[in-house]
Amino acid sequence: MARKYFGTDGIRGRANGVITPELALKVGQAAGLVFQRGDHRHRVVIGKDTRLSGYMIETALVAGFTSVGMDVLLLGPVPTPAVAMLTRSMRADIGVMISASHNAFEDNGIKLFGPDGFKLNDTIEHEIEELIDAELHTKLAGSADLGRAKRIESVHARYIEFAKRTLPRHVTLDGLRVVVDCANGAAYRVAPETLWELGAEVIAIGTEPDGFNINRDVGSTAPAALVAKVRERRADIGIALDGDADRVLIVDEKGHVVDGDQLMAVVARSWQEDERLTQPGLVATIMSNLGLERFLGGLGLTLARTAVGDRYVLEHMREHGYNLGGEQSGHIIMSDYTTTGDGLVAALQLLSVVQRQGRPVSEVCHCFDPLPQILKNVRYRAGEPLSQDSVVSAIAQARARLGNGGRLVIRPSGTEPVIRVMAEGDDRGLVNEVVDEVVEAVTKVAA
Repeated sequence: MARKYFGTDGIRGRANGVITPELALKVGQAAGLVFQRGDHRHRVVIGKDTRLSGYMIETALVAGFTSVGMDVLLLGPVPTPAVAMLTRSMRADIGVMISASHNAFEDNGIKLFGPDGFKLNDTIEHEIEELIDAELHTKLAGSADLGRAKRIESVHARYIEFAKRTLPRHVTLDGLRVVVDCANGAAYRVAPETLWELGAEVIAIGTEPDGFNINRDVGSTAPAALVAKVRERRADIGIALDGDADRVLIVDEKGHVVDGDQLMAVVARSWQEDERLTQPGLVATIMSNLGLERFLGGLGLTLARTAVGDRYVLEHMREHGYNLGGEQSGHIIMSDYTTTGDGLVAALQLLSVVQRQGRPVSEVCHCFDPLPQILKNVRYRAGEPLSQDSVVSAIAQARARLGNGGRLVIRPSGTEPVIRVMAEGDDRGLVNEVVDEVVEAVTKVAA
């Protein structure tokens, strides 16, 4: 079914453009009504990252939820996985994260979690969308039944303890020098404190949010600052989170960037050795490198692929009983611990392997040589560029040229007006050529 408001990861767009106070108010009312099940006092937890527009959206959401009789627990700036965890821990009916993840500060978004801490499925999102566009005056709470709002002060300590408990008690980070880049985002307090409490020597960057600098030249989408700091301080490892800390990239002691595919490979091999995998393999998206698939095959493990988006990875994991999955971009889902991607927890799992093996991060994280993979984005204004005959023809010709020696993936972004063109294969020159040909065809019709 076509969706009007929800994309692959909640509702996202320009603050005061797509994401207006009016929309946030209606989302609060609609989601509140959908999740008012049973005769108990209903509650919602709301967290946010560090964007300036978070204040505006938070206030509008509070008005929406309280107007339909839901109590609101305000968490302040916390990672997305903390919201998912606290939704369950605090027995809330729904959880909300105000964030546009890795996007610039001008954007914002609304992510919703059910009472089980999982992101909503398409059916529930459709139900909310219908209510957003409906007339709700008759469904509002009476004057005596309005909800209340309360700010929760112990959030950071709760999440830090949760993250630490994902490691065995005997595992410490003593002797490790760690640079952590918090992207001036939601984890600017909790990530450095967690690593320090576990014994690491911590150098923190991206920890001075001002409402405008989230993800600006820092974080997992801009790792150059972390690479430079790791080399400058001769650190053992660099950890880069994104704006809402649900994804992570690693920089090894040599200053080389390690993506989510390599991290999943490390964890999969470790968990296989410890007999912790609930299925003989893991779940990733169509964007994960073919090198990961070949590496897992060498271990007797499989790679199940899904559409792009951690929600689709998680849905496949839940349906088929996997406890490990993720995306090349660094969304790593470990369902033994979390119900969504958690950058800090994923980093801790990697660090536990590093400590146990006593080897440098560059060795631990080099599981396979990735195939040459090229990804280019084409921005478009409107319409459906991929349905144009010239683009369809260019895509078919590109796939024919790659044959069985590579893959071509073309898809519209679920969070912005961009067509993503990705190809990979054993022949880098051929991969470059087919990507450029498809990009040229899309560009001509996307203006």
